[in-house]
Amino acid sequence: MSTARQDLLERVVAWFAEHGVGDTSLRTLAAGLGTSHRMLHYHFGSREALLGAVLERVERAERDILAELLAAVDDPFEAGLAFWRHMADTAQIFAPLYFELSGHAMLGRPYTASWRAWLAAGWVEALARLFLEAGAEPAHAGALARISLAQARGLLFELALSGDRPAADAAMEHFVRMLRAELDRGGPPGAER
Repeated sequence: MSTARQDLLERVVAWFAEHGVGDTSLRTLAAGLGTSHRMLHYHFGSREALLGAVLERVERAERDILAELLAAVDDPFEAGLAFWRHMADTAQIFAPLYFELSGHAMLGRPYTASWRAWLAAGWVEALARLFLEAGAEPAHAGALARISLAQARGLLFELALSGDRPAADAAMEHFVRMLRAELDRGGPPGAER
C-alpha cells in the first residue's frame, strides 16, 4: 500500500471513529478530511472498497491488540475479557460497519475478497490456538473457538442495537466463567475424561 493511501486510510479510520459511518458519502467524507472525493476514489475506487479497506485496517488492528493482550496478561481468560472490553468500547462506531460489510462478504462481493477468508476462518484459528494453550483438547479447541466467536459477534450485534453495555459485559463475563469451568473440568459435559 502506498504511503499516501495508507496515510489517507488512517485519516478515514480516525474520522469514522469520531463521527461514525452511517451513510457517509465520499463527498461528505472528503470534505471532512479536507481532501477531494476524487482523491478518495483514486486511492480506493469506490465507497464500498473504501469501507472494505477501513474494515480490513480495523480488523488488523484488533488482531494486534489481542496479541498484545495475550503477551501482557498471563491468564488467557482475563486477556479475552480485556479484549471484549476494548471491542465493546468501539461497538457503536464500528459494529454497524463490520456487520454491513460482513453481509457483503457473505454475498461474495468482489471488493471483500481480501478480508473474507479472515472473517470466515482467521478468528477461529486464532482463538483455537488460545484454547489449546489453555489446555483444551485439539478437537475441542476448534468448537470452543467457534462458540466464542459466535458469542462475541452476537453480543457486539446486540450491543450495537441496544447500547446496553452493562448487560453485554455481564453476558460476556458469564460466558467466560462457563468456558473456564468447562476447561477446568477437562471438557464439555458428558465428555470422556
